[in-house]
Formats: sequence, structure tokens, C-alpha cells
Amino acid sequence: MTLIEKYLFRQLLVPVLAAVAALLAVGVLSQSLSALDIIVERGQSAWVLFKVTFLALPLLVSMILPIAVFVGALVALNRLHTEQEIVVCFAGGLSRWRVISPAIRLGVLVTLAALVVNLWIQPASYRAMRQEMHKVRTDLAATLVREGEFAQAAEGLTVYTQRIDQNGLLRNLFIHVERGDGSATVYTAQQGRITKVEGRPALVMRRGSSQVFGQNGVLNFLSFDEYLFDLSPFITNDERLNYKTSDRWLHELFFPNLENEWERKNRLELLAEGHSRLASPLYNLAFMSLALAGVLGGAFSRTGYGRRIAQVGAAAAFVRILGFGVLAACADNAWANLFQYVVPIATTWIALRVIFRQKVRRPVPLASDQPGLLSGAAA
Repeated sequence: MTLIEKYLFRQLLVPVLAAVAALLAVGVLSQSLSALDIIVERGQSAWVLFKVTFLALPLLVSMILPIAVFVGALVALNRLHTEQEIVVCFAGGLSRWRVISPAIRLGVLVTLAALVVNLWIQPASYRAMRQEMHKVRTDLAATLVREGEFAQAAEGLTVYTQRIDQNGLLRNLFIHVERGDGSATVYTAQQGRITKVEGRPALVMRRGSSQVFGQNGVLNFLSFDEYLFDLSPFITNDERLNYKTSDRWLHELFFPNLENEWERKNRLELLAEGHSRLASPLYNLAFMSLALAGVLGGAFSRTGYGRRIAQVGAAAAFVRILGFGVLAACADNAWANLFQYVVPIATTWIALRVIFRQKVRRPVPLASDQPGLLSGAAA
């Protein structure tokens, strides 16, 4: 790139990065609020909330990139054009293609970055997030214990704890166990922690006591420094870790395991997601082209380009909504996946055609072609 092309590239890059950062901050706030029930209902730490929010970022980035490119490019191009810097470029002999080439290069780079995110980063992060969410849902402490409540954790088992520390330590425990023979046992302890012993879930209680009420009405009291309470008879967790469409690698989307009932029933949805991973990055280049068409697709104006910017903004919204509609249609019709590529490619072609269109001008007749004018001029 020449010096002036590098300058134009930098002028475009900074607003695009700023738009990405602003939209990403809004998206992170929305994502964290939606995942807040991890702390409120599941009793997890703030670190788990941060981890889940961070792992959801790649999909969020791929969704906001086209909008950020469009907004950032419009801001930069509008400023460059109203301050007549682009006019100076044209006056200096630069062709229209050389003026827009920095924006096209930036659009291509963002498209490649979005493709990398879609093919490798997003599946890896979403798999890790799904595993983390599975751990949260199957967390024994969250399943059996609720802070400050008498929880009927399982049939015949009632658990109460006054407080649950962030490190998982249970404070002031009360456990009531009813046996099938009519007897009951009550455990109280100052501290407790749920762990696994030889692969089996157990509750380790410290500094407590147990009271056993037998069928004959006799009370047996026992104090202990540490007691291991086996939880396996009360735990029936058959939940499996199932990866959703957004968690799968590209080859798993295009070549599903037809022996699996769920994948066989949803093979069209998996195929649509696979084509979306490849086609959605093209919207970055399409939206960059729309931004160029909104500013450079018409005559220079000292009063600004509000009308043209509004038009391309409406066009961008229509194109993206159309793309989502096509994606939804692909879940029922495999042949419709072709239009996932047609929509952004056609948008790019139309926008570039608007930029490079040639205006038809009326030819001005030469004086030699009009003898009357020559004689009048001679007189």
C-alpha cells in the first residue's frame, strides 16, 4: 500500500475497533445478566459466572462484527468525505478503486478473522462452556443444599445449612434421614463439605453429633470430630452431557452420525449451521461495501450524507434480517443453503456496482459541428 492508502486504512481501523469494543461491552453485559442465575439459583461463585460469560464471547463477536464494521466504516468515511480528504485523493490522481481498496482490505481481514472464529474458536469455547454448565447443573452442593432453607434433597433426606461459603464450605449443618423401617437419624455439624470418596459422592462433616431414634423409642447420641456420610443412595443423576448445534465442529455438522437418533432427525439443521459458519463471515465484506456505497456512491455534498446513510442503514438491516430468514428456511430445505452465500455476495456486488457506476452525460456539441456558431463567433 502507498502512504495515503495506509493513512486511509488507519483512519478506518480505529473507528471499527472502537465500534467492536462498544458493542462487545453491551453484549457482555447482556450475557452476564442472562447468566446471573448461576450465582442466584445454583449457588456458584463469581468466577464461574465470569468463565461462562468469557466462553460465550466468540459467538457474540461473530454476530456483532458486521454491525461494528458497518458503523465504524460509516463514521470514518463520512468524516473523511466531509473534510474533503477523499476529494483530495481523487484530485491527486488516485482512482476510485485505490481510494476504496483500504476499506476492502479491512473488510477482507475482518471476514477472515470471523471465519477463524466460526470454524475453530467458537466450537472449542462453546464445548468448554457446555461442560462448565453441565458441572453447574450436576453440582451436588447446588442440588442437595440451599442456603437458609430446609431442602428436600431426596426421598427421606432433608438438609439445612445456615451459610454456604464461596469455596463450597457448608456452615451449621442439619440433616434428617428417614429409614424405611420407621427409624430416623439426625445429624448436626458445624462444618461440612461435599466431596467424592472412591468415586462416590459423600458429605464430610466436622465437629458434630448424630441422634438415632430407633423403633423402640431409644435415642442413641454420638458426637464426632469427623464423620463421612454416604450420599450415593440419595443421588440419581442420569443427566448426560449433550453438545448442541453451536458446539459442534464443522465436520460434525456436514457429516453427522446417522446412527444417532437426534443427529438423524436434525441433520438438516446441522447442515444449515455448517453453511452458516462459512457464509456468515461474508456479511462483514458486504456491510463494508454498503458503507462505501453510502458515502462514495453519489455526488459530493457539503451538507452531509444523512439521507444516503439512512438508506444504506435500512438496506443493511434488511439484508441481515433476510439472512436470518434464509437460515431458518434451511432447517427444512437443504437446497436453500445456496442462498446463505447468495445474499451477502449479491449485496457486495450491488454495493460495488453503485460505487463504480458510470453516469450518463449529454454530449456537448463541438463548435466545428455547428457552422452557425462559427459564423456568429467570427462576426
